[in-house]
Amino acid sequence: MKGFSLVSLLLAAALVSGCASQSTGSVGAQRGESEEAVEAYTGLGLQYLQAGNTVNAKMSLQRALSINDDYAPAYNAMALVFQVEQEYGLAEDYFRKAIAADADSAMVHNNFGAFLFARQRYQEACEELNRATLDPFYQQRAQAFENLGRCYALLDRHDDAIGAFKRALAINGNRPVALVELSAQLLRQNDHAMASRYFERFRQLVDNRQVEHYPKSLWLGIQLARLDRNVSRAATYALLLKNMFPQSEEYRLYKESAQ
Repeated sequence: MKGFSLVSLLLAAALVSGCASQSTGSVGAQRGESEEAVEAYTGLGLQYLQAGNTVNAKMSLQRALSINDDYAPAYNAMALVFQVEQEYGLAEDYFRKAIAADADSAMVHNNFGAFLFARQRYQEACEELNRATLDPFYQQRAQAFENLGRCYALLDRHDDAIGAFKRALAINGNRPVALVELSAQLLRQNDHAMASRYFERFRQLVDNRQVEHYPKSLWLGIQLARLDRNVSRAATYALLLKNMFPQSEEYRLYKESAQ
């Protein structure tokens, strides 16, 4: 049903210009049709992007921008397309166009921040991610705080990182990355008890098969198990790390610690 409504909107949009001279509707109605059309083309572009078809994604988004050249979601989507295509200069250009079109869009700031983070431009990334967290109604606000915490950690702003991870978990207490990252930050500050408490919440998610371990969580589990003198658990995590992620940096650290 969702796909049918999208196609219907696109068909209606394609007929708008051809029927303009015959239309007896109001200017307001035509404007509403144009808004529906630009939203539909943008949505279609994102669907193509999710399917891995960047060529048709760009065509749909160009059509959206030809209808409304000040539509931030279309610029944002185009930036994501170019990011996937590894056209990083163009991706940044379109993110900046999206911000120019809607400077208050938390979605755009979060996506641009994640882009800059991936490009290892951490100072700029933190600035964008912080702006994304300012909107209390942003649906992905927990993710934005989580991203911001990881960014702060890489800038050695560890107290700020802890604050950001706690804000993420206050919004959604079951974010696995925030649980592991916060636990790691607390362990770094020698707060073993609180680090173990947050890691235990992550471990429960693993036990309930909601998430899976990854290199950092296993290495963190080994360190906490050692502090608890839980030899069996430490050995179990070490075996998982060796078998699942033998090329990881965390396994290298483990081997060094075991010498």
